[in-house]
Amino acid sequence: MADLKTKFAQAAEDVKKLDERPDNDTLLKLYALFKQGSDGDVSGPKPGFFDFVGTAKYEAWAKLKGMKADEAMQKYIDLVKKLRG
Repeated sequence: MADLKTKFAQAAEDVKKLDERPDNDTLLKLYALFKQGSDGDVSGPKPGFFDFVGTAKYEAWAKLKGMKADEAMQKYIDLVKKLRG
């Protein structure tokens, strides 16, 4: 698991160095996988109706409810690798 956490942390750094900004759907997927991998299931109140970005992030994260942290970390790592080419 320590190795997975190391790779996860490296992927979190690598994503900041991408040549191109991913599309919004991919950004939401990255956000949700990162949050699920680091914080577990979604928590806290859902953002207000007019907070469109916050609501989209919350809902993307909520869709991953029940996914194990190590699975989310691995999917995040794989997605970042794919984006880096």
